[in-house]
Amino acid sequence: MAVGFTLGFVDRPKEVPRPEVSAVAALDEPNRRRLYDHVVRQTRPVSRDEAAEAVGLPRKTAAFHLDKLAEESLLDVVYERRSGRTGPGAGRPAKLYRRSARQISVTLPERHYELAGRLLAQALEESETTGEPVREVLHRKAHDLGTRIPATDGADVYAVLESHGFEPRHDGTAIVLGNCPFHALAREHTDTVCGMNLHLLRGVLEGLDETGLAARLAPTPGHCCVRLEPATAPGTP
Repeated sequence: MAVGFTLGFVDRPKEVPRPEVSAVAALDEPNRRRLYDHVVRQTRPVSRDEAAEAVGLPRKTAAFHLDKLAEESLLDVVYERRSGRTGPGAGRPAKLYRRSARQISVTLPERHYELAGRLLAQALEESETTGEPVREVLHRKAHDLGTRIPATDGADVYAVLESHGFEPRHDGTAIVLGNCPFHALAREHTDTVCGMNLHLLRGVLEGLDETGLAARLAPTPGHCCVRLEPATAPGTP
């Protein structure tokens, strides 16, 4: 259930490790990285015995690292009978490993350029089909996406902003955003990207049923172009 926001504000949530960072950190172990590199270069799934032999590790050690890579979603696990036999006496399927379909990227500070690209592409395609101005479609789609983000996170405003890389900070009764997840795009296409971001965050507030805050454009050096301020009377921009 979404938590309302009061003028006193809630305490900042404890930091939750990002799964992407954990996955990248898993590759810092040399043997694990060698196993990963070997598996992803193969054209078919690899067994524990094959992987262990290829990199010169004991089978038990290779199995441990392979399972750790699978736990971090860097590798997928499949089961196959390599003998080709079926039915009673064919034995248990072997546990095999292959490259994961998951894509992992880490940027510091956190950026979400893929999200911006998806919204912009969707807006362009719908505009070409319906004739509605691209910018209007973009704003609507960004707002709709924003309303769905809180339902996924199940958290308050501050926690949602924190988990999506906005680096929220209290500024009196307002919230300023220390990081823009679309920074490079916003620098070159300010009106388009900042407008998209504004409607995205308005959608977040709506999705949380947060009536005590309003998202407004307030570009300042070193901050995101959007600022969350105490809401005023209905009809105020």
